[in-house]
Amino acid sequence: MRRRIRRLSSQIFLAQLVILVVSLAVGFALFANAARANLDHEYQSRAAAIAQTFAENPSVKDCMANEDPACQPMLQDVASATARRTGASYVVLIDMQRVRHSHPDPELIGKAVSEPIVALDGKVHLGVNVGATGINASARVPLYSEARTMIGEVSVGIRESSVSSELVAQLPSYAVWVAAVLIIGALASFALATLLKRRTFGLEIDEVARLFQEREATLHGIREGVIASDAAGRITVINDEARRLLGLQSDALDRRLDEVLGAGPLAEALAGDSVVTDAIVITDDHCLVINRMPVILAGRPHGSVVTLQNRTNLEALTRELDGERSFTESIRAQQHEFSNRLHAIAGLLELGRPEEAFDYIEEIRGSTADFDQNLRSYIEAPQIVGLLLGKAAEAHERGIDFTISPETRLSEAPGHVQALTTILGNLIDNAFDALAESRPPRRVGVRVVEAPESLVISVSDNGPGLPDGAIPQIFSNGYTTKRGSVVRHIGLGLSLVEKTVGRFDGSITVSEGPGATFTVVLPLTAVPAPQVHS
Repeated sequence: MRRRIRRLSSQIFLAQLVILVVSLAVGFALFANAARANLDHEYQSRAAAIAQTFAENPSVKDCMANEDPACQPMLQDVASATARRTGASYVVLIDMQRVRHSHPDPELIGKAVSEPIVALDGKVHLGVNVGATGINASARVPLYSEARTMIGEVSVGIRESSVSSELVAQLPSYAVWVAAVLIIGALASFALATLLKRRTFGLEIDEVARLFQEREATLHGIREGVIASDAAGRITVINDEARRLLGLQSDALDRRLDEVLGAGPLAEALAGDSVVTDAIVITDDHCLVINRMPVILAGRPHGSVVTLQNRTNLEALTRELDGERSFTESIRAQQHEFSNRLHAIAGLLELGRPEEAFDYIEEIRGSTADFDQNLRSYIEAPQIVGLLLGKAAEAHERGIDFTISPETRLSEAPGHVQALTTILGNLIDNAFDALAESRPPRRVGVRVVEAPESLVISVSDNGPGLPDGAIPQIFSNGYTTKRGSVVRHIGLGLSLVEKTVGRFDGSITVSEGPGATFTVVLPLTAVPAPQVHS
């Protein structure tokens, strides 16, 4: 029994049944009280009609007007007969001196009443009177002579027991209606409880509460951002991690996604009703992986659920790994090249041609030393020298002529060196990939000029250039014109460049084809916008 009462449908049914019973009981009591008041008024009106009829009796008027003691028995007889005939408990005649001339108790005849005559104003007075005959619904009317002179008062009462008896006789019919309403309400309550149980998928109230607690703990405990929106695009659920990653305030609930995020790639990726899988969006602070799944129930859309993964640290590690991989590839390329050169030198020595071997060694040393010496004469920053040496080795392995412009000038400690490394690395990688399917000669040129107020970075290639109309889109997340094995950064390189340049209030321009030249200007006086890493 206790387990059955713990069921959600049983609790709802019992609660509604208790409410119905209490409401109907209070309503029935109020109705009975109203019916009693109506019956009191009805019996008082009946008493008033009896009194007025009695007051119009000519014999009564004459006897009371003349004050003849001989007709006193007649007044008592007429009053008693009227009371018996009408069912009244008493009919009392009172003269202007408040003396009774009729009464159910003969001993009170000729004695004065204690209260004053209330009908002196000529009006009918109704009320409930407590007297010698008990509690009565009473009426008092003035008694006039034939000359319309007030000569007394007629008081008629009907016992309240008669009123109660009639009320008791009427209440069963009302009780039947109340019982019928109670049965109908109970059936409706049971149907509603069953419907609510079906709407909660058969879960009991304890299970619903436990699920809510688990949902709250899960939502706010996981390290992924979660956003749920309804069919109109309004946010219905958002956890703490999603607020942090998107920089949303506490009033984001019940507002549209595009309203709280503003127009841009992030709002486009989060809003909508299509399926999104592992979409990468770069914000000012984070690199996010977005997945969106529409929610469809009974064939109708009910909104969508979006998850956000913070890939900021992972992306940094990935780019570091790319740098290590690039360095490894350059070392492998150099090892392969050195092996070939050593084989050539060994062959010349075995053939007994030491002079030619020495000349070959001088030629190799001269070409390598020239590039290294030229690079160090242009650029003093060791980080950039190391980056460009690695890119040069990769370019040689890929059959690309990699050159540094003679205009290049960079001090040992230039401003924004970390941003410069990111921008140069991504632009050079982008240029290498752009030449992947081009025929020789393939060339990539780099120019870095440090001025007192700005850094100017320029990377150019002689590839096919950008497609028509592609320039406005190339800095978007995920946009790429690369295909096949050259797709390494899935459209993130130029987006990272654009975000880095934007943090320093710099500018970036792209030339039209054939070939492509990316030119970046970084103000050296700019302070970068704060960046949050998690």
